[in-house]
Amino acid sequence: MKIKNEAMLITYCDSLGNNLKDLNKVLDKHLNGVVGGIHLLPFFPSTGDRGFAPSDYTVVDQAFGTWEEVEALGEKYYLMFDFMINHISRESKFFQDFKQNHEHSPYKDMFIRIHEFFPENRPTPEDIDLIYKRKDKAPFQEVTFADGTTEQVWNTFGEEQIDLDVNKEVTKQFIKDTLKDMASHGCSLIRLDAFAYAIKKLDTNDFFVEPEIWELLDEVRKEAAKYDCELLPEIHEHYTIQMKIADHDYYVYDFALPMITLFSLYSGKSNRLAHWLKMSPMKQFTTLDTHDGIGVVDAKDLLSDEELNYTSEELYKVGANVKKIYSSASYNNLDIYQINSTYYSALGDDDRSYLLARAIQCFAPGIPQIYYVGLLAGKNDIELLENTKEGRNINRHYYTLPEIDEEVKRPVVQALFNLLRFRNTASAFDLAGEILVETPSEETIIITRKDSQENRAVLTANLQTKDFEVKHNGEVVLTQLAE
Repeated sequence: MKIKNEAMLITYCDSLGNNLKDLNKVLDKHLNGVVGGIHLLPFFPSTGDRGFAPSDYTVVDQAFGTWEEVEALGEKYYLMFDFMINHISRESKFFQDFKQNHEHSPYKDMFIRIHEFFPENRPTPEDIDLIYKRKDKAPFQEVTFADGTTEQVWNTFGEEQIDLDVNKEVTKQFIKDTLKDMASHGCSLIRLDAFAYAIKKLDTNDFFVEPEIWELLDEVRKEAAKYDCELLPEIHEHYTIQMKIADHDYYVYDFALPMITLFSLYSGKSNRLAHWLKMSPMKQFTTLDTHDGIGVVDAKDLLSDEELNYTSEELYKVGANVKKIYSSASYNNLDIYQINSTYYSALGDDDRSYLLARAIQCFAPGIPQIYYVGLLAGKNDIELLENTKEGRNINRHYYTLPEIDEEVKRPVVQALFNLLRFRNTASAFDLAGEILVETPSEETIIITRKDSQENRAVLTANLQTKDFEVKHNGEVVLTQLAE
């Protein structure tokens, strides 16, 4: 199914019920017209990082269900799958064969072998300092082979995730096979996870290395186009990198919107939000929340350093059960530039602030992606956080079917569902249309979306009082919840 200009649900297969069968029930029972697409977070067998260390892309993890159940979803919704183009599990058949057969393995070139990558007597401490890395040590792992020898291979993220050498023919074939397989199971959009780390080049920081990163993306795009698949490169970094990707006509993520919206709602000021909405590309997916934390670095220079600091500090002050320690190494936080919280709790579990945040997201350029916890206006799950000592689990609650039946009755959730149904059906949100942004006063913003037929959707909001109304062709279709 082709991508539709309708909101996309982001969910794990076992978070709205226990499996794909339960997810399908929830969609049929509660979410008719609310979402038009689904980003199924990694559902392949995996050895770590909640699915992001895939060992085999050809099968569905049996705990979740079957390909038939995935394909059944694809008949009703456009689907996005994750392809971890930078790495694969060390339990994959490719790496296991390499460990067993070493120099005789047909897969030995798939991995970045440190002694081959660096010249003799390197890497030096300076080489390692240069690498853009997610941990405070060299991103290398020592491997012991069946023949008794040892060597180091590159692994950017966790110990389970071994980096791939995307320049080698054997890896290119693996990429082609994976894209073809994903498309054959109903995927219409492939999220290239951690793609900015995929190119490693001597004497660079090994992150978003140009021009090679464009060559890789173009190769993958040509291959995906054979199956009518689009790409969504995933990257958390300075917003200018997203702009570059958009200039190459790829879909991008609006990862800046979450912090800018929080700043606007905390401060009651409209200027930063208006500035960002005017410059945002239309070919994008917007987010307020994802399976990771709330990204801070993504909004740098769209908010000043003082404003970013203010927003972070307010989040810890205003947010419900948000503590700095939850985003630290004590809770296994991988990324120091993210804050772990649900978006609802970041706004103090306040229905009015939250609904206005979602209204802003729906009127922003692009297609809204709504994380499953956010769709149910979920609070921080402190119990899961403490049981696992995993910071990001604060925003990864497991909902049972009876629990969902109750959550959807809440006024804020019903109002959000109505907002999304409107966003999915009003032609004013045409991605080929226009956006007009006005700020009549410091605390007010008016966002108008219109299509070529002059259909208009208008959001008028007061960021101080949190009052807002939505009009469609002059008629009020939605207003803020009563205090």
